[in-house]
Amino acid sequence: MHKTTLEQWSLLESVVELGSFARTAEAMYRSQSSVSYNLAQLQARLGVTLLTIEGRKAALTPAGRLLLDQAKPLLAAFHALETRAAGLHNGVRGSLDLVVDTVFPRERLFAILREFQQRYPATQVRLTEVLESDPQAVTASQEADVLVLTRREERVGRGEWLMNVDFVAVAHRDHPLHQLASAKVDDALSRYPQIRIAGRESEQAARESRTPEQWTFSTADAAIEAVMYQVGYGWLPEARIAAQLAAGTLKRLPLVHGARRATPLHLIVKEAMSPPDEQVATLLALFKTNREG
Repeated sequence: MHKTTLEQWSLLESVVELGSFARTAEAMYRSQSSVSYNLAQLQARLGVTLLTIEGRKAALTPAGRLLLDQAKPLLAAFHALETRAAGLHNGVRGSLDLVVDTVFPRERLFAILREFQQRYPATQVRLTEVLESDPQAVTASQEADVLVLTRREERVGRGEWLMNVDFVAVAHRDHPLHQLASAKVDDALSRYPQIRIAGRESEQAARESRTPEQWTFSTADAAIEAVMYQVGYGWLPEARIAAQLAAGTLKRLPLVHGARRATPLHLIVKEAMSPPDEQVATLLALFKTNREG
């Protein structure tokens, strides 16, 4: 049997935040005597003094601060539990499966997820990043509610154009390609490894082709690091390397042809979900309103 209750710890947290028993009583629709009694019981059962009065303000003792810091994650978790239960009672879905191509701009993705979480704290988003050429993409897509992929049509549903991801040809500033005259860079590419973002199927196709040496990586982050460490050059997502370009660590290759490329991404919703529920509709709207950053 526990000696203390979550309610008592919640009252303690409120007293510290609001500064007095009277304000806590008003905020929690309790009598001041009830607040005082519960906190007295909390301290008595623990055998530790948690609060001290400084002037007219209630403040934590060192022991109180230590114990309340440990209790806060429990209070937050219990609040999240009650919020989720209320959401389920009101018909809010408990989870949502999202599949996103690894080249989608991370900053934009997390801004969307942050806003969604603020609107629907009771809905858990399960995010899977994939490369469409990788077999994992097929498995993940079958379970997804919403997808952001390069193909417009997917087995689970139909999609619409969302945005283009711009790729630029770059190499580390110390790479030998940057030591050549601009007119000679195109012809010199075949002498150095090209870094590609590709899954296992594309990797096999690259091995069987007669194109210049290609090193394939299964994530955009790994490909960027490979170019940063001068393993080779490559076409990388411009938004993902903006900081390196601004710092001059990575430099654009002065190619005569093909210095820039674009890959379209499409927003796809599960075909069986017609019309989409409120949470899915909101997520779709967030992706569309954030397409320009």
